[in-house]
Amino acid sequence: MSNKNIIIPIFIPHKGCPFDCIFCNQKNISGQIKEMDESQMRDIIESFIHSVPKGNINEIAFYGGSFTGIEKEHQLKFLSIANEYIKSGYVKGIRISTRPDYINQDIINYLKDYNVSTIELGVQSLDEEVLKTAFRGHGIKDVYYSSELIKKNGFVLGIQTMVGLPKDTYNKALHTAKEVVGISPDLVRIYPVLVIKDTHLEKMYYNGEYTPLELNETVNLCAELVEIYRKSNINVIRIGLQPTENIKENGDVIAGPFHPALRQLVESKIALTAIEKEIITKKLMEKEDIIISTSKEKISDVIGQKKSNIMYLKEKYKYKRILVRIPKGKHELYDIKY
Repeated sequence: MSNKNIIIPIFIPHKGCPFDCIFCNQKNISGQIKEMDESQMRDIIESFIHSVPKGNINEIAFYGGSFTGIEKEHQLKFLSIANEYIKSGYVKGIRISTRPDYINQDIINYLKDYNVSTIELGVQSLDEEVLKTAFRGHGIKDVYYSSELIKKNGFVLGIQTMVGLPKDTYNKALHTAKEVVGISPDLVRIYPVLVIKDTHLEKMYYNGEYTPLELNETVNLCAELVEIYRKSNINVIRIGLQPTENIKENGDVIAGPFHPALRQLVESKIALTAIEKEIITKKLMEKEDIIISTSKEKISDVIGQKKSNIMYLKEKYKYKRILVRIPKGKHELYDIKY
């Protein structure tokens, strides 16, 4: 490992959360059954430290549960261990994930004392009906209150949202994204709902009470959401659950829009939409050949997975040849010539 800004993930599955949201089985989602202890935590951190140049680790991150819902004694133990590595110069900060209703000024104060730098909130939706149906146990007022408190006290704010929950709709998902923009977080995660083994949602699915999103509609919706966030310079750091030994087809995923490269599918859809807009604007529909100029970073998005974008454009516009190139110097992304 040589990249900068590496994050060390510490999973504390379902720790600190008394609620059983309909979609949640943290032991399956994280792939971790054994509870985290001090020895295991140190082993994970040390394995990163020994393989990464000093100064390249940005944060130790506590995922998988509502961190501030854990008994305070255990919180401080975890934070103290993480702080040892901050003081020794190996790590720059600490990231936690928690519920919107598990943040108040007293909690904020000791998180500051222990050098927590980023707080991510599991918001899921900003529609009251969706939250109630998902058994979240909090309302949208909790989201606005906790977000403001986090920002006011100088933390990096992350918002985690879901699409495809029961009672969720296309318009509600767009509404949630626009409301999140109004909150102005530093980063966002988008998780399409999967039906996971041993959850209430699994029972609803088998009882015919819930139908998950199809992969194609998930990609189209997530592409729109990403564009909403990008227009407001909000970084979308993840789309979809990280594949694990359990989170995979024929594993604990019973149904839903699972794909190991969902982010790429979404980015390819965004690229295709931009390319088609250029084709129409420049009136290139009747041309035989086109050249798409893009950057090295975007070339796979332009081409699409298994050349899906190229095949789509050839079929729709009857192009004989589509060239994708990376020109020297500055250029617009998806600049199209013929």
